[in-house]
Amino acid sequence: MPWRQSPSRRGRPRTLTDAEPVCVAVAQVLLGCDTERRWLRLAPARIGHLFPRLPCQAQYNRHLRDLGPVWAAVAVWLARLTPTWHERLRLMDGTPVRCGASRVTVHRSSLGEIAGYGHDTSHHAFYWGTKLMLITTADGAVTAFSLAHPKELDERKQALHLLQVRPPAEGPCPIVCDKGFAGAGIQAAVARLGYRLIRPRRHDEPHPSPGHAFPAWLRQRIEAVIWRLKNQLGLERHQARTTEGLWARISQPIVALNAAIWHNWLTDQPIKRSLTAYDH
Repeated sequence: MPWRQSPSRRGRPRTLTDAEPVCVAVAQVLLGCDTERRWLRLAPARIGHLFPRLPCQAQYNRHLRDLGPVWAAVAVWLARLTPTWHERLRLMDGTPVRCGASRVTVHRSSLGEIAGYGHDTSHHAFYWGTKLMLITTADGAVTAFSLAHPKELDERKQALHLLQVRPPAEGPCPIVCDKGFAGAGIQAAVARLGYRLIRPRRHDEPHPSPGHAFPAWLRQRIEAVIWRLKNQLGLERHQARTTEGLWARISQPIVALNAAIWHNWLTDQPIKRSLTAYDH
């Protein structure tokens, strides 16, 4: 991975290189510390033998926010190290990321560029936040992800933009998704990019022929990935207040998940997306 060094800037030099805070942030997520202040109090005892030059909370937070596109590069780099990267199959789904629960937060938050009111179809509720789109391998490694305003880009437009900007595979492949991606327009646009959408049948569509039933068990895999990101890895508890901070707080659990899956392949674990060995 071509780690970059931060450009020269005024003030005291940074304690860590760009590679080190990524590793420290992954350890923070896997060990279940949602707040950076608490994590940096615990870090010397937990990982001090690996990182004796830990920064203060303000430097750590600022460094994570400054990484920007490095997060996506690290996630893809880890996904490429897993054997399922070379399989011609991807899973895709979107999920809301709530960023506030009161009108005071909406008016005072600095997330107005990317956050807005949207509707969570799965839970039949409205929310104020952003929409996270994920594309994963069959074992759950995230190969591409993006954030979008829930009103400015609907799920289909966001998925199409993600496929154009961040190709999730090295060549054409089928993508398993839900019926929210139905429509002749999105299917034709995705086909022009070399992908084919596989989704459940809608109620107004004819029944599929025998032997062509939708693989519901694959849909459950990406649902399990989303559940792990939101609950086990703390994505729902991101507490971000700026756009850069939100990107960093959402990228942290994604990189941590990919790192765990990659390590599970190295150690030949039976369930590649299991995090049991890392949460204590």
